[in-house]
Amino acid sequence: MFQSFDSPTRPADGPPRLAALRAALAQAGLDGFLVPRADAHQGEYVAPRDERLAWLTGFTGSAGFCAVLPHIAGVFIDGRYRVAVKDQVDLDAFTPVPWPETSLADWLRAELPSGGTVGFDPWLHAIEQIDTLTNALEGSGITLSAVANPVDAIWPDQPAPPAGAVRLHPEELAGESARSKIDRLAARLRDGGHDHAVITLPDSIAWLFNIRGSDIARNPVPHGFAILHADGTAALFMDPAKLDASVRAALHPLADLHDPAAFEPALTALTGPVLLDRGTAPVRVRDLLTAAQVVPGQDPCILPKARKNPAEIAGMEAAHLRDARAMIRFLAWLDAAVPQGTLTEIGAVQALEAFRAEDPTLREISFDTICGAGPHGAIVHYRVTHDTDRAITPGDLLLIDSGGQYADGTTDITRTVATGPVTVDQRACFTSVLRGMIDMSRLRFPKGLAGQHLDAVARAPLWAAGLDYDHGTGHGVGAYLSVHEGPQRLSRTSDVALEPGMILSNEPGYYREGAWGIRSENLIHVAEAPPLAGGDAARRMLEFRTLTWVPIDRRLIDAEALGADARAWLDAYHADIRTRLASTLDEDVQAWLIAATEPL
Repeated sequence: MFQSFDSPTRPADGPPRLAALRAALAQAGLDGFLVPRADAHQGEYVAPRDERLAWLTGFTGSAGFCAVLPHIAGVFIDGRYRVAVKDQVDLDAFTPVPWPETSLADWLRAELPSGGTVGFDPWLHAIEQIDTLTNALEGSGITLSAVANPVDAIWPDQPAPPAGAVRLHPEELAGESARSKIDRLAARLRDGGHDHAVITLPDSIAWLFNIRGSDIARNPVPHGFAILHADGTAALFMDPAKLDASVRAALHPLADLHDPAAFEPALTALTGPVLLDRGTAPVRVRDLLTAAQVVPGQDPCILPKARKNPAEIAGMEAAHLRDARAMIRFLAWLDAAVPQGTLTEIGAVQALEAFRAEDPTLREISFDTICGAGPHGAIVHYRVTHDTDRAITPGDLLLIDSGGQYADGTTDITRTVATGPVTVDQRACFTSVLRGMIDMSRLRFPKGLAGQHLDAVARAPLWAAGLDYDHGTGHGVGAYLSVHEGPQRLSRTSDVALEPGMILSNEPGYYREGAWGIRSENLIHVAEAPPLAGGDAARRMLEFRTLTWVPIDRRLIDAEALGADARAWLDAYHADIRTRLASTLDEDVQAWLIAATEPL
C-alpha cells in the first residue's frame, strides 16, 4: 500500500515548537523568519526531511509558508486550503493569512516595526521570491538576511536526506536519447550566448538524463543538481549511493558524476555567462556564482519537457487506458459496496489502489488519493487519515481524485459519485461543473493563446449561476514524472502559450463548505486542429484531445440543462469508452459499464 492513513502532524505540537523557534531567533538577533514548504531543488514536492512547514505549524498543504514574528505567526495559504488549515494548525498560535490576496510584504509592513530583520534560508527560496520581496519592502526599514536554518537546529529527529535508487528511463518511452537532449539544449545555450546553465529542478534533471528516482514520494525523481555546458558536456551532482553500475555506465558518457558536496565549489569555479532560472534556482546558487556573469532565463529543460513527443503521448495514452480499466472496475465495485453500509473513505482508497496495483507497470500512485465523502468533499485537497475517516453513507456525494505513476505515463482523474438520492441543488451544481469541463474539452483556439485566455471557458457555466471555485482549472502533467508540471496551466494568471504536446488537467469544481464538493477532471493534451471547411487556412488552430476514459456519473446530470452540444459530446465520449474498454472487462463489470454509458 503506497498511501498511509496516519496523521502526519498534530496541532498540539505547534505551540511548543513555535516557542522554541522564537527563542532561537531571539538568540540570533532576528525579528522574524520565513518557513516555506520547499527544499534546495525548488520542486513542488519535498521529502520528509524538508517538511519544515508541516513540522512547525501542522499544515500539510502542497503550497504555503509561515512568517514567524515575535508576536504573530502567519500561515499563508491559498484558496485550496482555506478549510483544511483550520483543522491542521493551532489557531491560537498560528494565524491563517489568505494568499496571494494578502502579500507577504504588506503583512510584514503592518506587523513588523521599521528596523526589523527577517531571516531566510537561502537554499529554500528562489531568487525571484527574495528579489520581489526585497523590492516590495524598499523604504520600510525591514531587512532580509540569509541565515543558517534555525528550524533544523531545533528539530531533534529531523529525517535523513532521501537516498532512493536511480533507474534508467528507456529511450523507447522517452522518445529521445539523453545524448540528443543534451546536444539540443547545448546548441540553444550557444545560440543564446551562454556558456553554462545551472539546473536544480529534480524533474528537469530526470527528463534531461532519461533517469527516474524515488527521493520524493509519488514523484519518480532523484535529488541532484546539474550544470550543462554549451560544448555539450555536463556535470551531475548526485549521491553516488543512488547509482548502481548500470546507471553509472549509462550516465558516464553524458556527464561527469560528482558527490553533491562538490556542487558549491563547482559553482564558484564557473566563469562566463551562466543561464540561471530566477523562478526555480535558490538564492544560494546565485550567491555562489561569484566569478560568473549570471544571465536570468528559464530552465532550458522546462519547455522541451512540457512539449511531449509522439512516444511520450503514446505512453500516456496507453497508461490512461490501463488506468481507466482499474477506475471502471473500482466504480462498479463502489456501486455495489456503498449500499452495504460498511464502507469508509479509507476502505475506498484501499480498494482503488488495489485495483491499480494489479497492473504490473504501476510504480506508485501519483499523489495521495483525495476521497472525500459529504462535507469532506468540500476540502479541496482532503487527505483521509485514521483520525478523519468517515463512513460513506448512502446519499453522500463522494469526490475521488486519484492517479497512478506507470512506467509509461502519469494519470490524474477526478470523479464525483452519487451514492444515493441526489438533490436538485446538487444536480444543478454538478451539471454546471460538467458543462465547464466539456466546453473546455471541445474548445478550438488560435495558436498563441495561454491558459489565462481559456480559463473562463470552464468557469462560465458556474458564473452564470453565481458560483465559482478557488483553484486553477488545470495544471500541466509530466510523462512518468511529476503530476504537477509547468510551465503551462489553465488559470487566470498563466501567460504561457499552449503548444502541441502539452498535457493539462481539466478540472473545474464547486464546493459547498460543510456539505459536499464536486469536481470533474480529465487529462487533455494540446494538438493541431484539423482545418474546417470555410475556415481561414492560414490561421493555425489548436484543440484539446482527451486522454482519460472513465464514465461520468449520469445520475448527477440534468440532461436538459447540460445543453444539446454538451450532451452530444458526452454521449460520444461514453460510446468511445465502451469501444475502447468494454471487451477488456469481466462480464459483471462490462454490464455496469454498459449501463453507466447509456446515452443521455
